[in-house]
This record gives sequence, C-alpha cells and structure tokens, in this order.
Amino acid sequence: MTTEDILLQTVASLTKTNEEQGRQIAELTAELKKMSAQIAWFQRQMFGRRSEKNIAIDTQPGLFDAAELDALHESCGAPDTEEDRETEEVSYTRSKGRRGTAGIRETWENLPVLETRTIEPEGVDLTRYRRIGEETTYLVGYEPGKYYRIAVVRPKYGLIDPTEPVERGKGVLIAPLPKFPVYKGVPDASLLAEIELQKYEYHMPFYRQIKQMAHLGMKGLKEATMVGWHKRAMELLRPLYDLLVGEVFRSDYVQTDESTVPVIDSEKGQAEKEYLWMSRAVMERLVVFFYDRGSRAGDVVKARTDRHHFRGYMQCDGFGGYTAAYKPGGGVRLVHCMVHIRREWERALGEDRKAASWFLGKIRELYHVEHECDRAGMDSEARKAERQEKSRPIMEEMWKWLETEGIRFSQGSLTGKAVTYAYTRWEAMMLVLDDGRLLLDNNLAENEIRPITLGRKNYLFCGNHEAAENMCVIQSLLATCRNHDINPRLYLNSVIASMPYFEKASEDELRVLLPHKWKEYHPEAIMTTPVRQLAK
Repeated sequence: MTTEDILLQTVASLTKTNEEQGRQIAELTAELKKMSAQIAWFQRQMFGRRSEKNIAIDTQPGLFDAAELDALHESCGAPDTEEDRETEEVSYTRSKGRRGTAGIRETWENLPVLETRTIEPEGVDLTRYRRIGEETTYLVGYEPGKYYRIAVVRPKYGLIDPTEPVERGKGVLIAPLPKFPVYKGVPDASLLAEIELQKYEYHMPFYRQIKQMAHLGMKGLKEATMVGWHKRAMELLRPLYDLLVGEVFRSDYVQTDESTVPVIDSEKGQAEKEYLWMSRAVMERLVVFFYDRGSRAGDVVKARTDRHHFRGYMQCDGFGGYTAAYKPGGGVRLVHCMVHIRREWERALGEDRKAASWFLGKIRELYHVEHECDRAGMDSEARKAERQEKSRPIMEEMWKWLETEGIRFSQGSLTGKAVTYAYTRWEAMMLVLDDGRLLLDNNLAENEIRPITLGRKNYLFCGNHEAAENMCVIQSLLATCRNHDINPRLYLNSVIASMPYFEKASEDELRVLLPHKWKEYHPEAIMTTPVRQLAK
C-alpha cells in the first residue's frame, strides 16, 4: 500500500469521524435547547406568574442564536426594521394609585348596615349637654351566609350653657372607642372568628374564602389583608394557648401523637415534610398541638413535660423517640397502644395465618372485656377489678406465647417483626391492668390529628414555621371545643372580642376564657347534640 493510499484512508477516516461528531453535536445541541426550555418552564411554574396574558420575553441572552431570536420576536409581533422601531408609537393611560385604605374600603362599603351600636359617654349628666353631632366607625361583621356592616355611633355633646364651669376638656363630650380586635381595622370579632373557622374547622384556604366573600357581596378583598387579620387573631389567642398547654401537662394521664405537615422552606423554595405534635389530657378532655421547627425528636415533647413538671402516664405509639426521651424509672411512665400492635399482626396474616389469627383473637378478647365494661357503665375502679379478673390472664398468656413461641420466627419476616414489636412494648402495655382510667389504645389521640390531615389536603401546606405555630394555636382551641361539645363559632366570637381587654390579665383571669371554663358561663354555647356524635 502506497503512501498515497494510506493518506486517503486517513482522510476518509477523519472525515467519517468528523461527520459523526457533527451529528452528535447537533443532537446534543437539540437536547440542550429542549432541556433549557424545560428549565425555563419549571422556573415560571415555581417563581413566575401563572397567568398566560402579558408574557414577557426574557431579555437575558440565552442559548438561542440571533436568527432564532429574530424569529421569536417576529412571532410575538415585534417590529421588523429599525425604521419600524423608531416610528412605533406606544400609548397608555396612567391611573393614579390610591393612597391609604381608600381602595380597600370599596371592599365593604357596599355591604348593608344591619346593626348599630350607640355608645354614650359615661359618668356625666347628659341633661347639661345638647347633642351637636356624632362620629361613626364601621366594622364588618358576619353571620352565617351574610356579611354586613356594623355602625358604631358615638354621639357628640356640647354644653347647653357655655358659661357654665366644667372640667377642662369637658366642653364637648364623646365616648371613647371600644377596643376592637384589630387596631384601626374593620373586622369585627365575628368576621375574624369566621375566617378561622372556615380555614381550620371547614378546611377552606384563604383564596377560596375570598371567592365566597365576593359571592356574598364583599368584593375585592386581598389575600394579604386576610393573612394580616389572621395573624392578629393568633396574637390575641396565643395567651390562651400558652395557658392551655400548662393545663394539659398538669394532668397525670396524657395521650401523645405526631403527624406530618408540609411547611415551605424559604431557602429551598419548596415544601418540606415537618412534624406536628399533639398531646391530649384524657380525663380533662383538653387538647394542645405544638411545633418546634418541624423536629420529630422526642425532646420536643419532653421539653414541654419538663417545663410543666408533668408526672404520670403518657400513652403513645411505638415511635422510638418516646423511649429515647423517657427512660424507665422516671416520673413519666409510657403506656403503649394495642391498636398499633394489632396492625403489625394484621400485616403478618398473609405470611403465617395460624400465628397471626391466634394473636389477633386474643386482642379481640381484650376488647370484648372493654366493651362489656362500657356497656355496664363501670367507673375506673370497677373497670380495674374487671381487668384484673378477665384481662390479666389473657395478657399473661400472650406474653408467655411471645417468649416461647415467638422466638421461632425470623427477625426479617413479617411475623417476626410483629413478635418483636409486641414483645418490646408488652410490659408497658400491661400497665392498663393497674389503672382503670387507662385506655387500651391511642385512638382518641389519632382522632385529634384527623383535622390536620384533612386540612393539609385542602390548604396543602403552611407558608413558614410561624404559620405552622399559628395553626397549633387555633387547632388546640378548636379541638378542646369539640371535646367539650362547645359551639366553636360562639366561643371564638366571645373570646376574640374579649382578649383586647385582657392584655395585662393574670393567668387566673385568663383561665376563665379557656373553653372548658368559658362554657360554665355560657351554657347556650353547649351543643344539644354533641359534636363527637355528629362526627360518627
């Protein structure tokens, strides 16, 4: 083979390689353009406007060449030539922005005035004065299916005889404004209560509430305004919440559970799965939720129990955070949940039906004893005696079976996992035999979590850690109202209106506003049919 032939082969090989590389470059360029478009779309979805109108072209140089940009401008109706660009006329009308709250007032000025509250000056002889005018302040109230305005009228009085001596500044009299829930704001306590109920009791996000308000005549309200009202309501209710936490942990028997709640991480720009905690004083029927920047560590609940010197039974599921936080021999005695043990055995049914059916049958016998106690209306002492007689032999038989038969199953099998789960918690489970107040399971605690689960399916997430903490405040009061069969609308109307007057109140003075204390003075708020029965 001559040198010329070798050179020709080399050129052919290089040409083929060059063509292959050119093809690859073209494919990669097309893929890069496709991915760039996808990235831009995702950025718009996450950070940009969702509306399709008035879409602006990004002025930052991109990966498109000049020809493609020209084509893109042409498709958007951009001028074609320099002359066109110079002679194009743009006309617009400038609208002067409103200052203050004038634009906001249009939201409710069309609402009818259905209530008038007249406030007269106190501690003076009005016969010495003649009415010379009045000042009117408007609030927006709510009753089911109707938004309306409330006229707060304060008559002005001037002295009939101007030469009559009076105290300085008493020539003209007018009653001071009462303390409204929002300082210099328009929402009445009834409106604030309805906003909270709609979101946290009926699971309606703010934007849906605004649509509903517009349908009922209150048009143009901004979500930012409603969020501000919500934050103020939480500021008013937080002292009651703090007091309620102490009330729960002064009990000697609480049930505790935790659940996830999506919270927006401002740094990452996305929702993160965080944890919300719940504790329920079983005998007192008081409920509190708490949140510590989304942590699931057992120290979150331990910090509360230590702060309030809790001593007694804490019933919980098998989450290891509890056993890590509360060591045996301390003042907190963990009681576990039979329902969680049963769930593990139900998973094992398909693997070893004989063993799982035997264990589930024994659990059924334990619940049969409980149902008989309920049917007989036994108090805690009678229930304890019944458990000692009937439930103890069953539970001891189950414990013995776990120690003898349970070791036959592999730790990696479903049956082995059920054995391990039950055996490691059985000693704490046996505590129910020594106190008739203790329940076999933690179901009541899990039921308190349900509104949180329903809520996150509707309003999807909390905007930040502060929003999650605020949710704990209102959900704690609402859950306690449910447990005491209190109409939450009447309760929130009353306490939101009252709290501005309790800013410097002592704990004893505030305690009368907690749901279980408040209902003693407001029997009309007790539901005829308990909410718990309606929920069933």
